[in-house]
Amino acid sequence: MTTLLAQPLTLPCGLILPNRLVKAAMTEGLADGDNCATPGLEHLYQIWGKGGAGVQLTGNVLVDRRYLEAAGNVVIEEDIDADAKAALSAWAEASKSGDGKVIMQVSHAGRQTPGTICERPVAPSDVPLEMPGRALMPFGHPRALTAEEVENVIERFVFVGRTAEETGFDGVQIHAAHGYLISQFLSPKANRRTDKWGGSLENRSRLLMEIIRQTRQVVSPSFAVGVKLNAADFQQGGFTHEDCLDVVDWLNTEKVDFIEITGGNYEQPQMMGMDGADAPEHDGRLKASTIAREAYFVEYANAVRDRANMPVMATGGFRTSDAIEQTLSLQKADLIGMARPFCVDPNVGNALLDGRLPSVPEGAEQKRLGPWLLGDDSPFKLVRMMNGFGRQAWYLEQIARIAADEGVATDMSLWTAISRQRKRQEVSLNAYRSSVAIQSAE
Repeated sequence: MTTLLAQPLTLPCGLILPNRLVKAAMTEGLADGDNCATPGLEHLYQIWGKGGAGVQLTGNVLVDRRYLEAAGNVVIEEDIDADAKAALSAWAEASKSGDGKVIMQVSHAGRQTPGTICERPVAPSDVPLEMPGRALMPFGHPRALTAEEVENVIERFVFVGRTAEETGFDGVQIHAAHGYLISQFLSPKANRRTDKWGGSLENRSRLLMEIIRQTRQVVSPSFAVGVKLNAADFQQGGFTHEDCLDVVDWLNTEKVDFIEITGGNYEQPQMMGMDGADAPEHDGRLKASTIAREAYFVEYANAVRDRANMPVMATGGFRTSDAIEQTLSLQKADLIGMARPFCVDPNVGNALLDGRLPSVPEGAEQKRLGPWLLGDDSPFKLVRMMNGFGRQAWYLEQIARIAADEGVATDMSLWTAISRQRKRQEVSLNAYRSSVAIQSAE
């Protein structure tokens, strides 16, 4: 049986994807203390590479070691040495163990840098995160980037793009979603600047556009440049769906090869599948459909596809072949992003592509910290968020187990996952701090 998912797709740059399935980006947390790629990361992507996806999107690779999403992030900076480059090349080569391509997701955490990494992160403006549980997940009060520092951020993204091509990656995806730095610039709630980087939507999108334009100038025409963009922030006064469509119109004038549509941020984590009950009533979201109840952002992707002149990728919540095939047959999206199912069964893509799998294996979606008050229906937003973060920890544990050849542990509880992740993150954080201290002393 030939599925629509199995059909190839040629990106505007000429890169041919063998099928429409994308292993979407997930934080791996597997870098070493120097924030370099590791054999564990290489092994993980070698296994995933054989899983059938036409493209593997890496977890976010950071452009500035001072401002990380997590201590275990891979970082690329101008002082990168030969060994670190060789590790990147090995990672890229391992990712192509099947017939698929590999695209590096590039990001800057901005104010979503944990306080354990940096007590005073940077952001468009000195506007702190507003989220419950900050005592459990502390984030420092950010300072506004200077105009010179904004230019340096652009230079850093461009350098990573050039390095990605030099080390064998097939493209980069500029992460402009989920509340990271570029997303912060796009949001009027987080960006209160009065210079050319703030105010109007055109000014707030300038950082994204300059990164794309300048990256294109240093990479070859056949190298893919994609964008990950929020359909909406789901926050009162934030980046709206109408803003998203306007940005898409401007992206049409640039050499962009695909747009991935997602949504939310740390304050409204819809990207983790939470119900968004606290989002404002009029946030620009479209009417739900049968598909949308499974795939969170597919209706948004459909609206973007009506405006975009490049392929559109819908990511988030796909679990059945029927929903995937219907999305493609109705031309609501050109690419299907799937992440967490690859943590439960690394070979899931092959089964979906040949039509053998009506639905993906169950992961942590039905797991809860406990009944009623400790579940997803708790009246306390903090508890609901902790269930979401617990499931995130569960998948991170499966990633670590696959990388270490330990096998998937589907019976693991959220509490166990949280406990083990805290220990892993503590080890990673200590290694990062030791490395930073040594380099500072030198």
